[in-house]
Amino acid sequence: MQISDSLFRLDGKVALIAGAASGIGQAAARGLAGAGALAICADVNEGGAEQTAAEIRAQGYRAESLALNILDEAEVGIAVKALIEKHGRIDVLACTPAVNVRKRLMNYTGDEFDKVINLNLKGTFHVVQAVGRVMEETKSGSIILFSSIRSVTVEPGQGVYAATKSGLVQLARTLAAELGPSGVRVNCIAPGIVETSLTAPIKDRPEWYDAYAQKNALGRWARADEMAGPVVFLASDASSYVTGAVLFVDGGWTAIDGRFTPPL
Repeated sequence: MQISDSLFRLDGKVALIAGAASGIGQAAARGLAGAGALAICADVNEGGAEQTAAEIRAQGYRAESLALNILDEAEVGIAVKALIEKHGRIDVLACTPAVNVRKRLMNYTGDEFDKVINLNLKGTFHVVQAVGRVMEETKSGSIILFSSIRSVTVEPGQGVYAATKSGLVQLARTLAAELGPSGVRVNCIAPGIVETSLTAPIKDRPEWYDAYAQKNALGRWARADEMAGPVVFLASDASSYVTGAVLFVDGGWTAIDGRFTPPL
């Protein structure tokens, strides 16, 4: 096979990024647009989604914004239908929204449990199902879900969050098996500790922040923009034979078995 710099290019592709207003979703949108895709920046925070899209356009790349509440199944269906009517296709889906309630399981309330499960697992399912149906019909596409190192290693206070991230792995694997015959690939990215709004409270606790930094092989936290490369890889032809996989982007955390008991 001839080596080409087009291996990672996404020119002419349409990429839907759920959670694009901030953090990893924003970084994914920037990375996909930079690789040539039209980035559809979707978020429940409509203003934040448009800000991300505007910043991308200001850099000379293509982007649109979309108000999207992934908790609302009907809204997701309507949004996906509208995208197909406008653009005719969705080639890439990157789904990033997540929430965490850091508490011991014995102290969890039913409402807190539902909050984490509904967004991290059920909300993701709504988007994946709607987009997956489109990709199955067009017989192509790449779906990228965001799991976590917490899918395989946990600590006190991470139980329900970890359960959702493990669930996403199995959801992706099953989708890979079901959609593979139609040429659709489904994979997970499992980040380690990343500086985002979700982890912002930890930064106010120096001992906690520093402990996490020392629990991975690189001795530091990840920046959100360091997730963009893995997203582009899984979206592109560079990963054409990769499906049902979990790509750990954790600075070696799971390799060296980092652990910390946080001050809950």
